[in-house]
Amino acid sequence: MSKFVSRFFKDESGATAIEYGLIATFIAVAIIVGVRALGIDLNAVFTNVAAEI
Repeated sequence: MSKFVSRFFKDESGATAIEYGLIATFIAVAIIVGVRALGIDLNAVFTNVAAEI
């Protein structure tokens, strides 16, 4: 039983998967924020162009 417990605490493969998941989440959030900000700016530009026409 103690061998199983010590092997369980030494296993880090799950921690690595969680870390990769967190990194992917942070990258996705950064992309969403950037695209949203760019979309708002583009909307303003096209609104101004439409108003001038």
